[in-house]
Amino acid sequence: MRIIGGAPAGGGIDIVARLMGQWLSERLGQQFIIENRAGAGTNIATEAVVRAAPDGYTLLLAFSSNATNATFYERLNFNFIRDIKPVASVMRVPNIVLVHPSVPAKTIPEFIAYAKANPGKISMASGGMGTPGHLSGELFKMTTGINLVHVPYRGSAPALTDLLGGQVQVYFPGMTGTIEYFRSGKLRALAVTTATRAQALPDLPTVGEFVPGFEASQWYGLGAPKDTPAAIVDKLNKEINAALADPKIKDRLSDLGGMILGGSPADFGKLIADDTEKWGKVIKFAGIKPE
Repeated sequence: MRIIGGAPAGGGIDIVARLMGQWLSERLGQQFIIENRAGAGTNIATEAVVRAAPDGYTLLLAFSSNATNATFYERLNFNFIRDIKPVASVMRVPNIVLVHPSVPAKTIPEFIAYAKANPGKISMASGGMGTPGHLSGELFKMTTGINLVHVPYRGSAPALTDLLGGQVQVYFPGMTGTIEYFRSGKLRALAVTTATRAQALPDLPTVGEFVPGFEASQWYGLGAPKDTPAAIVDKLNKEINAALADPKIKDRLSDLGGMILGGSPADFGKLIADDTEKWGKVIKFAGIKPE
């Protein structure tokens, strides 16, 4: 049995796939193999699962990019909502609004005021066009009416390096792997982007506390080819929800900055549909195109 993920080994997609794969292997008595098929913003991995036999032996580690790609890419060989059957959502991870210490703002309202007083003079890093960090920043621009200059990089690591060096002033990365930088004072965290505060950082406010309705996050879940029988989907859903209730799994996901989701296949399907619609509006409003 395979779980295919659209990113290289070591990242969030790979870690979540291995956690779920190990749990399912032990519970179902079937060996789960993790396949990393990186490239094209997770589209290569997704298409591999779309084309796989609908027998429950091939699953997709779905990621929030699957929702944004529906609008970001004009031509795909599949329709994610139509061709992938939701199995279960796993977790949601907030992005963080990080600024270089040279930026005088210490809160979201102060940053908005600073940006409005300096239109077009503040550079916003991202790990690339259409990435979650980029879209979070574009949503922030759209909802606050400020003008930030987008500077895309080839991945989150070089974007973070230039933020640390002060070449750019603000970045909206995922929380995983960035906590050490603002805890050490190398960067300043202004807020998390989820609707509620992060369990790992309870003292850090949300953007939504100052910008009503703002929410941006990265989610992970499992999907299967569209014709996979309901009985198989329900069995997998039950086992994934059992994993999410296990203290060891919960602690591991929490270490990644994750907020446990779970729920029914229909719940995951609604999350996907809502996110696809939401980010489609942001992508069209900002005129974002693939590089």
